Amino acid sequence: MTEKNGKNGMNKKILIALAAALLLLGGSVAVLPGLLWGDAVDYSKVASIRTTGVFQEPRFLNAAWQLPVAKTYRTGLDFQHNGSFCGPTSVVNLSRSIGMPATQATILNDSGISTVLGALPGGITLDQLSELAGKKLKKHVTMLRDLSLAEFRQQMVRTNDPSVRYLINFHRGPLFGQGSGHHSPIAGYLAAEDLVFVLDVNASYKPWLVKTERLYEAQNTIDPASGKKRGLLRIE
Repeated sequence: MTEKNGKNGMNKKILIALAAALLLLGGSVAVLPGLLWGDAVDYSKVASIRTTGVFQEPRFLNAAWQLPVAKTYRTGLDFQHNGSFCGPTSVVNLSRSIGMPATQATILNDSGISTVLGALPGGITLDQLSELAGKKLKKHVTMLRDLSLAEFRQQMVRTNDPSVRYLINFHRGPLFGQGSGHHSPIAGYLAAEDLVFVLDVNASYKPWLVKTERLYEAQNTIDPASGKKRGLLRIE
């Protein structure tokens, strides 16, 4: 190992330790995005969906909470305890929605996924989340990547089926103009308005609604940790 390589390795360890500490202090996934979760794309000129008039508009939110799958999430919705825990927290919420008790403190037990000081530096990939969901929920998990917009919309229609649950892995950039990779459950679809109901597990965002095409763009991005597209998990 050269002196330069040795310094680079040490710097990386310092960054990971710093990120873990910040996450434990309640930092969101915006912490050090370019270093740990960034995908090297500039989203700063993207118009945030917060300005669309439907994002958290009470009329649409109230209608969304009446959808059959959304009702199963309404009591006991849990928000991630630190900025790296969106994936495990999504599985916790999904588990509760089907009547299986789960907590963030125990969801990773016997999963093979290790934390650093209680955090997951770099987060968790869609593949890892698929394995975790399969082990913990004892359900069939289908990973859906590289869908066309039409195929993605078909899946959104199915999110209203009480026998099925969906988790989505997306990048916040195409939606908010900033942020990084994230996981959350999808709780339903308002067909007349073409709006998807996302139960964001980050308490700074809380549940919101978005047009299908915008959400499609956000999940049709590359996760640098895996080198693969983000996408959906269908659990049934």
